[in-house]
Amino acid sequence: MARSCAVCGKVSLDGFNAQSSGMNRVRAHRRFHVNLQQTTLDLNGKSVKATVCTRCQRTLSRADQ
Repeated sequence: MARSCAVCGKVSLDGFNAQSSGMNRVRAHRRFHVNLQQTTLDLNGKSVKATVCTRCQRTLSRADQ
C-alpha cells in the first residue's frame, strides 16, 4: 500500500530533475514525496493514530482553536 495522507489522500508524485547544462538536456527521474507525520486524531471521542500530511495537520490544528 502506498504511503498517503489519511485525511486528504495525497500521495507522492513523479517528476524530473532538469539538467542545467549540455545540449541534450537529459532528464533524470525523481519522486516528489509528501511530508507525512504520525499524529493522534480525536475521532468520536477516541484517540486514533494516523499518518497525516503537514497541510492537513495545520488545518486540523486551526479548526481546534
